[in-house]
Amino acid sequence: MDIYDIWLCYAKIPNRIKVELFKKFKTSQKVWYYCIENKMNLNNNIRGCLKEAWNKDKLEQFIEQININNIKVAKFGDEKYPISLKKYVDAPFILFYKGHIEALNELKTVSVVGARNSTFYGMQCTKYIVEILTKNNIGIISGMAKGIDKNAHATCIESGGYTCAVLGCGIDIIYPKQNRELYYSIMDKGCIISEFLPGTPPYSYNFPIRNRIISGLGKILIVIEAGEKSGTLITANCALEQGKDIVVVPGSIFSPQSKGTNKLISEGAYPFVDIEGVFNLLRENCNYNLIKDETGDKGHKSKEIRGKLSKLIGDSPIHIDDIIKICHIDISQLYDVLFEMQFNNEIMCLSGNYYVKIHNI
Repeated sequence: MDIYDIWLCYAKIPNRIKVELFKKFKTSQKVWYYCIENKMNLNNNIRGCLKEAWNKDKLEQFIEQININNIKVAKFGDEKYPISLKKYVDAPFILFYKGHIEALNELKTVSVVGARNSTFYGMQCTKYIVEILTKNNIGIISGMAKGIDKNAHATCIESGGYTCAVLGCGIDIIYPKQNRELYYSIMDKGCIISEFLPGTPPYSYNFPIRNRIISGLGKILIVIEAGEKSGTLITANCALEQGKDIVVVPGSIFSPQSKGTNKLISEGAYPFVDIEGVFNLLRENCNYNLIKDETGDKGHKSKEIRGKLSKLIGDSPIHIDDIIKICHIDISQLYDVLFEMQFNNEIMCLSGNYYVKIHNI
């Protein structure tokens, strides 16, 4: 990484043109020489943007900031640059990162995104799916936002897996601030990346831009909860444009957080039915021996909890707090069984964390 790389990154021209120029001249310094010094035949607007970006003092300040904050750089031509992004015309010329970016070229990865204002149901779906993917050595890509993204990263780390967070701000800015601990955990166990220069604030318009990287890094995209106008749907559109398969977790018709996901299913996305379906879409399912969770003592305990819940949850909705008070069950085990019962269509979670029995006709 040198001042010419930062200059080309800083220039306000499309990534497609940056990459084309870099491919043509092989180095950023040669791009600078032929496009500015040698005045090759070039669109005047592009030349103007390139010239305007050449501010040596400011570029040197960026380099100083990069060095002080121990930020690493992977540009388009580098071996460690994610191979999965190279095939897209809008691939970022440079990725700033902290952590282990090389793993993105070594592991199979799945992108997991969803609502910031997630429900208990959505969080449990995320936990269930990410735990199994992680146990099968699949990396998790997400955006480190509140809600589903945060839960996906955290579950992956807790399960001993690799996760990558794609930021909508400079790599040196933690956003949202409450994700500080998560930020350092991801940096230690996985990777944090951003195409934006260090110091770039989390402007709202940055996030739709970065979403194409989230979808681009994963072999498939899994969507868990999204409102009718959710930014998650932008990621889904990016995945469609990239030719990715999209798996969507169905949600309650009463939940606002499921309006977007249910709409995606109606438009042709794959509904999440079971984890085997995800592996089938990855076209690698024959190489995985899926780990079963309900074995031995754990399976016996789950049956006991299921029996208690079957008697407790009836035709009248009951709140999760009341279930916890009455049952005196470990919360993590309780959540797991509630989730399984929902997937088996035994019970339904209503808005406000109320549960009610389903009568199959």
